[in-house]
Amino acid sequence: MQKKIGGLLALAVLTLLFSCNTYKSQEVGFKIPSAYPNMQVMAGAQVAAQAYPDKSAAEDAFGFDIVNAGIEPVQVVIDNQGETSLRIVPEQTFLIDAQGVLWNVLDSRSAYERVEKSSEYSRIAGSAGRSGVLGATGGALLGAAIGVLTGENVGTAAAKGAALGGAGGAVFGGAQELGDNDAGRRIARDLGNKELRNEAIDAGILGRGFLFFPAEADTPAQLRLQLKELQSGRLHTATFSLQ
Repeated sequence: MQKKIGGLLALAVLTLLFSCNTYKSQEVGFKIPSAYPNMQVMAGAQVAAQAYPDKSAAEDAFGFDIVNAGIEPVQVVIDNQGETSLRIVPEQTFLIDAQGVLWNVLDSRSAYERVEKSSEYSRIAGSAGRSGVLGATGGALLGAAIGVLTGENVGTAAAKGAALGGAGGAVFGGAQELGDNDAGRRIARDLGNKELRNEAIDAGILGRGFLFFPAEADTPAQLRLQLKELQSGRLHTATFSLQ
């Protein structure tokens, strides 16, 4: 009887350990800007933004508790119906919290290091949380944590030193057991597929992705977004309600 109980306990422990070392990549759907209540027109482009004040919704979108890992994600959708190419101005784009405090967009290295040093990453990757793999991958391959997903080939983007990613969503599907180094690379790749790349948004292009801000912002209230017309250099700034 004691052997049977011991065997059941061992099985339970192994099951728990396995469940803690799984990572499930998620596809993230989105709507066209006109379907969002905060849609605004900037230089002929329809633009909308969506925050995730509910941590569980953010976790569903990224496959892990990204807010607990130190990142506050904001999804931006841009439908450029104008006649000029646009680009996001990262140094003039801010998340505004409920207290009116402004927060800068995180660069990729900072964002990925936050995730790697978090207890959430250690829970998923075990000892990989101390390996530096995620931060190194993010810094080397992902570039700035801002831009637009417009369908550039993953290999081409990586070769240019730009963000890894395709037209949106995760590359890896299903929960699977992860090794130390594998965990960092997979999570980095998955985040890269969701984050925005700072590329030109040409006329007729529908782009979307996530901006990563510090989770210290706590309650996202507004997004102050600035776009630049590449041909004329003209700037356009708008503030989007996130509540």
